Amino acid sequence: MNQATSIGAERLQRRMARGVDFLGSEAAILCGAMSWVSERHLVAAMSNAGGFGLIACGAMTPELLDREIAATKALTSKPFGVNLITMHPALFELIEVCNKHAVSHVVLAGGLPPTGSIDAIKQNGAKLICFAPALSLAKKLIRSGVDALVVEGMEAGGHIGPVSTSVLAQEILPDVADKVPVFVAGGIGRGEAIAAYLDMGAAGVQLGTRFVCATESIAHANFKKAFIRASARDATASVQIDPRLPVIPVRALKNAGGDLFTAKQREVAQLLDEGKLAMAEAQLQIEHYWAGALRRAVIDGDVEHGSLMAGQSVGMVTKEEPLADILATLMIEAAHALEKRAV
Repeated sequence: MNQATSIGAERLQRRMARGVDFLGSEAAILCGAMSWVSERHLVAAMSNAGGFGLIACGAMTPELLDREIAATKALTSKPFGVNLITMHPALFELIEVCNKHAVSHVVLAGGLPPTGSIDAIKQNGAKLICFAPALSLAKKLIRSGVDALVVEGMEAGGHIGPVSTSVLAQEILPDVADKVPVFVAGGIGRGEAIAAYLDMGAAGVQLGTRFVCATESIAHANFKKAFIRASARDATASVQIDPRLPVIPVRALKNAGGDLFTAKQREVAQLLDEGKLAMAEAQLQIEHYWAGALRRAVIDGDVEHGSLMAGQSVGMVTKEEPLADILATLMIEAAHALEKRAV
């Protein structure tokens, strides 16, 4: 792709200025935290390329996170952050690990921050980013002292909410973008979309799926091939068969594992109807079905029965390439789009 003109590049720089200032990176683009994928190599590559990498803590123990942060620091001197899950039983110990390493930015995902967690994160000067799935929650989080928000729509991969990115952006940006930096996420695969959200008032964006097939990503070759072959319609949300058996919606590529999960739900529901299974045990069977499935796919390469979490932007992932090239392409596309604007 041709380089963008200085006009487009200057406009992009101006629109990203707030996000860049907040993150301390060269581009206001975060690499979303993807369990097993967003580890030291991808995080360091993202930050070294000028973006902002995020370690996906997921179910890591404090000891594992301690080692992962140290290993990431050995690969980059640029800023990066850590994504923590609010439901983690050792959340406050994980926060202490982040404080010990003077991690500059912490992202809390998976629900409202537990009491005391905001103060624990900010006491050492770290900036706190939280997900806002609705305008009311965005306002509540800002009142609680959160420094920035991520607005992520249902087009994203992994655990998702019910509302699309474009609707959430229209709902939330006009009300809160002047109060804290807001990063838009979910289904973004090209620079033109980045430019559009920046024009709407976003301070930057977050992408995950687009970076899975970076050369530096440790994802198994089978996992990357599945992404490269997939189209947007292959990234579907999991379906709940029975209201008695709650299923948190997850967007992933269709495979045999997904079909078997649907069959498993029907089987458990029938056993419930026949009185052969207690409700608690039935719900536990559904909850544990996918245990370890993401690791099986990402690390072991079992793309038939593992979980292939992917956003709908997966159709725009067409090859394996260095992360710096992916980021540069996105920036050039966004700059070209901005050249067409009046200002």
